[in-house]
Amino acid sequence: MKTGVYEKKLRLRSSDVDVDRRLRTSVLFSMFQEAAIAHTEALGMGRAKTLDKGLLWIVTLQSLEISRMPCYDEDIVLKSWPGRTMHLLFPRYYSMETAEGEPLLKASSLWSLLDAETRAIVFPEKHGIEIEGITTGNEIALPSAPKSIPFEKSRELAVTYSMTDLNGHLNNTRYFDLAEDHIYEDVKGLALKSLKAEFSREIRLGERFTLSSGRDGDRFFVGGSRGGETIFRMSLTYA
Repeated sequence: MKTGVYEKKLRLRSSDVDVDRRLRTSVLFSMFQEAAIAHTEALGMGRAKTLDKGLLWIVTLQSLEISRMPCYDEDIVLKSWPGRTMHLLFPRYYSMETAEGEPLLKASSLWSLLDAETRAIVFPEKHGIEIEGITTGNEIALPSAPKSIPFEKSRELAVTYSMTDLNGHLNNTRYFDLAEDHIYEDVKGLALKSLKAEFSREIRLGERFTLSSGRDGDRFFVGGSRGGETIFRMSLTYA
């Protein structure tokens, strides 16, 4: 099957938005995740080639640039397409626009494959996993590691049942809920304009970790760690 661009039309429901009636960041990234899964399945590299054979798709880096976050009851068009595979990394791009064609946001991500038993990154070619990448001209730069800011406040958390996914660990989209909960008092009423996220290690059900944040003007840095090892790092800029 030719790669092409995956496209899906959606209407934002009340469960998709926050108190300001804007699309919730975690829901946005859930939409990205589901679009990537659906497109990968359509390209013949879905569950039968991966999950059912003990291979898990994981996200390592994500980047987001927002012109305007869509709002409650708005009709939107989500698009996604793969970039050219880079050894162990599978680039994927996203865009969102209104039904009338107004550009809303763009994003990029890097995916890898994980062995479900050993939890080690695997070489895709050894398992016949191959996805042809395309260039549309609508891509933003591939994500890079977020620039750190000294932490100012921290708290301890544990991974609960509702936070986990079928991979058995804290789902990448839930990190955005945790981060925004942590800095909410400083950003309430403001609009998210850009974001970078890096996921370094998984954390599984019942495990505890430290959530910390720092601020430099309109940019916030949120990170999670356990035993001195970084789990995730995230930079969020607001207007």
